[in-house]
Amino acid sequence: MKYIHLRVMELLQEKNISKTKICKDLNLQRGNFNKYCRDDFQRIDTNLIIKLSDYFQCSLSELLEIKEK
Repeated sequence: MKYIHLRVMELLQEKNISKTKICKDLNLQRGNFNKYCRDDFQRIDTNLIIKLSDYFQCSLSELLEIKEK
């Protein structure tokens, strides 16, 4: 079964940014953000994807990937 992996944790580590900082900068609730970090979501908020793409200055293909469970 395939799923969408949101590469947030990898990008945070690459850019040396804490979860606290990104949540504060993007005005996100930490609990909801943690679910995205764990790929524990049913739907992806398109506004969040745009915010993350702008924040990390990356393309969608750098932010999302399809993985096999």
